[in-house]
Amino acid sequence: MDLNIVLTVLQVIVSVVLIVVVLMQPGKTNGFQGIMSSGGASTSFYSKNKSRTTEARLVRITIVCAILFAMLSMAHNLVQ
Repeated sequence: MDLNIVLTVLQVIVSVVLIVVVLMQPGKTNGFQGIMSSGGASTSFYSKNKSRTTEARLVRITIVCAILFAMLSMAHNLVQ
């Protein structure tokens, strides 16, 4: 198989995974709640264990997929 075809297939797979993972992430805006909340709300149980949630896993997967996508794009450009 040609290396160009393999890189193209891998890039399509990574891009689809990246799109799905980004769409699965919840929004970061709180609206007026973020403006009106007090400083004590930031020290909740959720904020202390935020790195163990599924949201944190989705962020990590997004970062890995974005790096893979960039590397595959550069490799694809070098092969052509």
